Amino acid sequence: MAASVGTASFAQIDWAGQPVRIEYRWVGNAPPGAPVLVFLHEGLGSVGMWRDFPARLCEAAGVRGLLYSRPGYGRSTPREAGERWTPRFMHRQAEEVLPPLLRALQLDPARDPLWLFGHSDGASIALLHAAAFPEALRGAIVLAPHIFVEEVSVASIQQARNAYLQTDLKQRLGRYHEDADSAFWGWNDIWLDPDFRDWNIEREIAAIRCPLLAIQGLDDEYGTLEQIRGIARVLPHTRLLELPDCGHSPHKDQPRAVIEAAVRFLSEAG
Repeated sequence: MAASVGTASFAQIDWAGQPVRIEYRWVGNAPPGAPVLVFLHEGLGSVGMWRDFPARLCEAAGVRGLLYSRPGYGRSTPREAGERWTPRFMHRQAEEVLPPLLRALQLDPARDPLWLFGHSDGASIALLHAAAFPEALRGAIVLAPHIFVEEVSVASIQQARNAYLQTDLKQRLGRYHEDADSAFWGWNDIWLDPDFRDWNIEREIAAIRCPLLAIQGLDDEYGTLEQIRGIARVLPHTRLLELPDCGHSPHKDQPRAVIEAAVRFLSEAG
């Protein structure tokens, strides 16, 4: 773990009339006033599961980094037992959770240059936030985003379900989540729900105005290149990076390439 990775803290927000605890962590050594890069984790991610990548990127780019665990993940408030997410679960994170968290941490888009860095579900949430608040962001970097549901995604998520039930995946996730069942079943149940098959945000992302960098591995087991190429068709200003020898987690499989591309994008787009 990089030395600049700080200890986790907690913020309290109101979500749908309920108090919710959000785990967060600042990384990087940039001074106050430097741009802020907000990291949005994948469907089974958390603050801890990013490991040292955010600190490495922020140090290379000269920005401040903010990591947080969404409700149901990490050390944030777990999902209620029996609670099932709806097909709009990513919309709610983008529109109802991230804005009050930024306010709780006294981050004002009018004063603080804000950028998003999202992976997988977190990348989709980044796109939805950029679409809902088109004037709030300086730009966004999205890794392996989903803009519609593909059969390859459903098949891989079914395999994850089998692994959770039959292997030590639950124990491994337990190192990073206060309630591994909360994290896993919230994500897995909705992605395998037949009502989710028609989920599609291609029209919504047309509202995005900020610069975008979309990155995906050629060997992504959770989606095809049509995900990022679809973004570019809707938003021609999008920069694409398609990485060989890379699966669903470019920041783990090709960290140097991702950092170099992100630093260049932040510099030029900023």
